[in-house]
Amino acid sequence: MNELINKVTKLLNDKTIDAFIGYGQGSTDRVRAIFARTVEQASKLIYTPACTFNLSGYLLKHEVKHLGKLGILANVAALRSIMQLASEFQIKDGEVYILFVNDDASLTEFSDFQSIEAFLEKANIDITPDEKARIEKIEAMSVSERWEFWNKEFEKCIKCYACRAACPMCYCHRCTTDVNQPQWIPVASHERGNLDYHLMRAMHLAGRCINCGECANACPMDIPLNLLTYQLIDPIKTGFGATAGMKADAVYALSTFKPDDKENFII
Repeated sequence: MNELINKVTKLLNDKTIDAFIGYGQGSTDRVRAIFARTVEQASKLIYTPACTFNLSGYLLKHEVKHLGKLGILANVAALRSIMQLASEFQIKDGEVYILFVNDDASLTEFSDFQSIEAFLEKANIDITPDEKARIEKIEAMSVSERWEFWNKEFEKCIKCYACRAACPMCYCHRCTTDVNQPQWIPVASHERGNLDYHLMRAMHLAGRCINCGECANACPMDIPLNLLTYQLIDPIKTGFGATAGMKADAVYALSTFKPDDKENFII
Protein backbone atom coordinates (compact mmCIF):
# COMPACT_ATOMS: atom_id res chain seq x y z
CA MET A 1 0.00 0.00 0.00
CA ASN A 2 2.01 2.90 -1.37
CA GLU A 3 0.13 5.68 0.41
CA LEU A 4 0.76 4.11 3.81
CA ILE A 5 4.43 3.41 3.06
CA ASN A 6 4.97 6.92 1.72
CA LYS A 7 3.30 8.49 4.72
CA VAL A 8 5.27 6.47 7.27
CA THR A 9 8.50 7.11 5.35
CA LYS A 10 7.85 10.85 5.52
CA LEU A 11 7.06 10.67 9.25
CA LEU A 12 10.32 8.84 9.91
CA ASN A 13 12.38 11.15 7.71
CA ASP A 14 10.87 14.25 9.33
CA LYS A 15 11.58 12.79 12.79
CA THR A 16 7.87 13.18 13.59
CA ILE A 17 8.04 9.62 14.92
CA ASP A 18 10.87 7.29 15.86
CA ALA A 19 9.04 4.03 15.18
CA PHE A 20 5.81 2.91 13.54
CA ILE A 21 3.73 -0.11 14.56
CA GLY A 22 2.03 -1.71 11.58
CA TYR A 23 1.42 -4.97 9.76
CA GLY A 24 3.96 -6.97 7.80
CA GLN A 25 4.17 -10.31 6.05
CA GLY A 26 4.94 -13.15 8.42
CA SER A 27 5.74 -16.80 7.76
CA THR A 28 3.69 -18.49 5.02
CA ASP A 29 0.49 -16.44 4.57
CA ARG A 30 0.38 -15.08 8.09
CA VAL A 31 0.41 -11.40 8.99
CA ARG A 32 2.49 -10.17 11.91
CA ALA A 33 3.22 -6.90 13.67
CA ILE A 34 6.33 -5.04 12.55
CA PHE A 35 8.07 -2.06 14.12
CA ALA A 36 9.45 0.18 11.41
CA ARG A 37 12.32 2.39 12.54
CA THR A 38 13.94 2.94 9.13
CA VAL A 39 12.77 3.71 5.62
CA GLU A 40 13.75 0.19 4.56
CA GLN A 41 11.61 -1.33 7.30
CA ALA A 42 8.72 0.98 6.41
CA SER A 43 8.80 -0.36 2.86
CA LYS A 44 7.71 -3.74 4.25
CA LEU A 45 4.44 -2.42 5.66
CA ILE A 46 1.31 -4.05 4.25
CA TYR A 47 -2.42 -3.64 4.63
CA THR A 48 -4.66 -6.47 3.44
CA PRO A 49 -8.00 -7.97 4.55
CA ALA A 50 -5.95 -10.22 6.84
CA CYS A 51 -4.68 -7.21 8.81
CA THR A 52 -7.39 -7.25 11.42
CA PHE A 53 -5.76 -7.79 14.79
CA ASN A 54 -5.48 -5.03 17.38
CA LEU A 55 -1.98 -3.53 17.47
CA SER A 56 -2.57 -1.17 20.38
CA GLY A 57 -1.43 -3.74 22.94
CA TYR A 58 2.16 -3.02 21.90
CA LEU A 59 1.98 0.66 22.87
CA LEU A 60 2.63 -0.02 26.56
CA LYS A 61 5.15 -2.83 26.12
CA HIS A 62 8.44 -1.79 27.73
CA GLU A 63 10.55 -2.73 24.69
CA VAL A 64 8.31 -0.75 22.33
CA LYS A 65 7.49 2.24 24.50
CA HIS A 66 11.17 3.08 24.84
CA LEU A 67 11.75 3.28 21.08
CA GLY A 68 10.74 6.94 21.24
CA LYS A 69 7.74 8.74 19.70
CA LEU A 70 5.47 6.05 18.31
CA GLY A 71 3.14 5.92 15.37
CA ILE A 72 0.55 3.19 14.89
CA LEU A 73 -1.83 1.88 12.26
CA ALA A 74 -5.12 1.57 14.15
CA ASN A 75 -8.38 -0.14 13.30
CA VAL A 76 -11.60 0.66 15.18
CA ALA A 77 -10.70 -1.74 17.99
CA ALA A 78 -7.28 -0.13 18.39
CA LEU A 79 -8.80 3.36 18.42
CA ARG A 80 -11.15 2.29 21.20
CA SER A 81 -8.26 0.69 23.07
CA ILE A 82 -6.31 3.93 22.87
CA MET A 83 -9.30 5.86 24.20
CA GLN A 84 -9.68 3.44 27.09
CA LEU A 85 -5.96 3.55 27.87
CA ALA A 86 -6.12 7.34 27.79
CA SER A 87 -9.02 7.32 30.26
CA GLU A 88 -6.84 5.19 32.55
CA PHE A 89 -3.96 7.70 32.25
CA GLN A 90 -1.73 5.33 30.29
CA ILE A 91 -1.48 7.42 27.10
CA LYS A 92 -1.39 11.20 26.84
CA ASP A 93 -3.00 13.29 24.12
CA GLY A 94 -0.56 13.71 21.22
CA GLU A 95 1.79 11.06 22.56
CA VAL A 96 1.06 8.63 19.71
CA TYR A 97 0.72 9.44 16.00
CA ILE A 98 -2.29 7.50 14.73
CA LEU A 99 -3.20 6.48 11.18
CA PHE A 100 -6.42 4.75 10.08
CA VAL A 101 -7.11 3.09 6.71
CA ASN A 102 -10.55 3.97 5.33
CA ASP A 103 -12.71 1.68 3.21
CA ASP A 104 -11.49 3.44 0.04
CA ALA A 105 -7.85 2.77 1.10
CA SER A 106 -7.23 6.44 1.90
CA LEU A 107 -5.65 7.40 5.22
CA THR A 108 -7.12 9.35 8.10
CA GLU A 109 -4.73 11.00 10.54
CA PHE A 110 -5.77 11.64 14.12
CA SER A 111 -4.04 14.59 15.70
CA ASP A 112 -5.81 14.48 19.05
CA PHE A 113 -8.20 12.48 21.19
CA GLN A 114 -11.14 14.72 20.31
CA SER A 115 -10.91 13.74 16.64
CA ILE A 116 -10.87 10.05 17.58
CA GLU A 117 -13.94 10.49 19.77
CA ALA A 118 -15.81 12.17 16.91
CA PHE A 119 -14.84 9.34 14.56
CA LEU A 120 -15.94 6.62 16.99
CA GLU A 121 -19.38 8.19 17.42
CA LYS A 122 -20.14 7.11 13.84
CA ALA A 123 -18.18 3.85 13.78
CA ASN A 124 -19.66 0.38 14.01
CA ILE A 125 -18.64 -1.02 17.39
CA ASP A 126 -21.05 -3.95 17.51
CA ILE A 127 -19.87 -7.52 17.91
CA THR A 128 -20.45 -9.89 15.01
CA PRO A 129 -23.82 -11.64 14.42
CA ASP A 130 -22.11 -14.99 15.12
CA GLU A 131 -20.83 -13.73 18.47
CA LYS A 132 -24.26 -12.36 19.34
CA ALA A 133 -25.85 -15.73 18.53
CA ARG A 134 -23.32 -17.59 20.69
CA ILE A 135 -23.87 -15.22 23.62
CA GLU A 136 -27.64 -15.59 23.32
CA LYS A 137 -27.23 -19.37 23.38
CA ILE A 138 -25.15 -19.16 26.57
CA GLU A 139 -27.54 -16.72 28.23
CA ALA A 140 -30.47 -19.03 27.43
CA MET A 141 -28.86 -21.74 29.55
CA SER A 142 -29.77 -22.32 33.17
CA VAL A 143 -27.28 -21.24 35.82
CA SER A 144 -26.07 -24.83 36.27
CA GLU A 145 -25.72 -25.30 32.51
CA ARG A 146 -23.66 -22.12 32.18
CA TRP A 147 -21.48 -23.21 35.08
CA GLU A 148 -20.89 -26.56 33.39
CA PHE A 149 -20.23 -24.89 30.03
CA TRP A 150 -17.54 -22.54 31.31
CA ASN A 151 -15.94 -25.14 33.56
CA LYS A 152 -15.63 -27.44 30.56
CA GLU A 153 -14.06 -24.65 28.52
CA PHE A 154 -11.64 -23.66 31.27
CA GLU A 155 -10.53 -27.28 31.70
CA LYS A 156 -8.77 -26.90 28.34
CA CYS A 157 -6.66 -23.96 29.55
CA ILE A 158 -2.90 -24.68 29.67
CA LYS A 159 -2.07 -21.44 31.49
CA CYS A 160 0.04 -20.06 28.63
CA TYR A 161 -1.34 -16.56 29.31
CA ALA A 162 -1.55 -15.76 25.59
CA CYS A 163 -4.90 -14.08 26.29
CA ARG A 164 -3.24 -11.78 28.80
CA ALA A 165 -0.39 -10.97 26.44
CA ALA A 166 -2.74 -10.17 23.55
CA CYS A 167 -5.18 -8.01 25.54
CA PRO A 168 -4.47 -4.26 25.30
CA MET A 169 -6.13 -3.79 28.69
CA CYS A 170 -3.81 -6.23 30.48
CA TYR A 171 -0.90 -3.88 31.01
CA CYS A 172 -0.04 -4.35 34.69
CA HIS A 173 3.71 -4.67 35.22
CA ARG A 174 3.00 -7.56 37.55
CA CYS A 175 -0.20 -9.52 37.17
CA THR A 176 -2.03 -11.00 40.14
CA THR A 177 -1.35 -14.42 38.62
CA ASP A 178 2.40 -13.83 39.00
CA VAL A 179 2.26 -12.95 42.69
CA ASN A 180 3.48 -15.84 44.83
CA GLN A 181 3.81 -14.20 48.26
CA PRO A 182 0.94 -14.61 48.90
CA GLN A 183 -0.16 -16.72 45.96
CA TRP A 184 -3.63 -15.63 44.89
CA ILE A 185 -4.01 -17.79 41.78
CA PRO A 186 -2.67 -21.38 41.66
CA VAL A 187 0.01 -21.70 38.97
CA ALA A 188 -0.75 -25.24 37.88
CA SER A 189 -3.28 -25.85 35.14
CA HIS A 190 -6.09 -27.52 37.04
CA GLU A 191 -9.80 -26.94 37.57
CA ARG A 192 -9.64 -24.52 40.51
CA GLY A 193 -6.64 -22.56 39.28
CA ASN A 194 -8.04 -22.18 35.77
CA LEU A 195 -11.42 -21.02 37.06
CA ASP A 196 -9.80 -18.53 39.45
CA TYR A 197 -7.63 -17.06 36.70
CA HIS A 198 -10.34 -16.58 34.08
CA LEU A 199 -12.93 -15.22 36.50
CA MET A 200 -10.35 -12.82 37.93
CA ARG A 201 -9.43 -11.64 34.44
CA ALA A 202 -13.09 -11.20 33.43
CA MET A 203 -13.72 -9.18 36.59
CA HIS A 204 -10.77 -6.90 35.82
CA LEU A 205 -12.09 -6.35 32.29
CA ALA A 206 -15.67 -5.59 33.29
CA GLY A 207 -16.41 -2.12 31.96
CA ARG A 208 -13.02 -1.97 30.21
CA CYS A 209 -13.29 -4.58 27.42
CA ILE A 210 -13.58 -2.96 23.98
CA ASN A 211 -14.55 -6.28 22.32
CA CYS A 212 -11.57 -6.66 20.00
CA GLY A 213 -11.55 -10.44 20.53
CA GLU A 214 -7.77 -10.75 20.67
CA CYS A 215 -7.95 -12.95 23.78
CA ALA A 216 -9.89 -15.63 21.91
CA ASN A 217 -7.79 -15.22 18.75
CA ALA A 218 -4.61 -15.81 20.74
CA CYS A 219 -5.87 -18.83 22.67
CA PRO A 220 -4.22 -22.04 21.35
CA MET A 221 -7.00 -24.11 22.94
CA ASP A 222 -9.84 -22.22 21.20
CA ILE A 223 -11.53 -21.15 24.43
CA PRO A 224 -14.12 -18.44 23.56
CA LEU A 225 -12.78 -16.04 26.18
CA ASN A 226 -14.18 -13.05 24.33
CA LEU A 227 -17.72 -14.24 24.96
CA LEU A 228 -17.15 -14.11 28.71
CA THR A 229 -16.07 -10.46 28.68
CA TYR A 230 -18.62 -9.53 25.99
CA GLN A 231 -21.39 -10.72 28.30
CA LEU A 232 -20.39 -8.00 30.75
CA ILE A 233 -20.70 -5.16 28.22
CA ASP A 234 -24.50 -4.81 28.23
CA PRO A 235 -24.89 -5.00 32.05
CA ILE A 236 -22.27 -2.27 32.44
CA LYS A 237 -24.00 -0.12 29.82
CA THR A 238 -27.45 -0.73 31.30
CA GLY A 239 -26.43 -0.36 34.93
CA PHE A 240 -23.89 2.45 34.61
CA GLY A 241 -24.56 4.01 31.20
CA ALA A 242 -20.93 3.41 30.23
CA THR A 243 -19.34 2.04 27.07
CA ALA A 244 -15.62 1.39 27.19
CA GLY A 245 -13.21 3.00 24.76
CA MET A 246 -15.35 5.86 23.48
CA LYS A 247 -13.91 8.86 25.35
CA ALA A 248 -10.47 9.74 26.62
CA ASP A 249 -11.79 11.26 29.83
CA ALA A 250 -14.36 8.58 30.65
CA VAL A 251 -14.55 7.28 34.20
CA TYR A 252 -14.20 3.55 34.73
CA ALA A 253 -17.72 2.39 35.64
CA LEU A 254 -16.73 0.06 38.47
CA SER A 255 -14.33 2.49 40.17
CA THR A 256 -16.87 5.18 41.03
CA PHE A 257 -20.26 5.51 42.63
CA LYS A 258 -23.00 8.07 42.95
CA PRO A 259 -24.96 8.68 46.14
CA ASP A 260 -28.18 8.37 44.14
CA ASP A 261 -27.30 5.02 42.52
CA LYS A 262 -30.43 2.91 42.37
CA GLU A 263 -28.53 -0.22 43.42
CA ASN A 264 -31.20 -2.36 41.80
CA PHE A 265 -28.45 -4.67 40.55
CA ILE A 266 -27.72 -5.83 44.10
CA ILE A 267 -29.42 -9.11 44.85
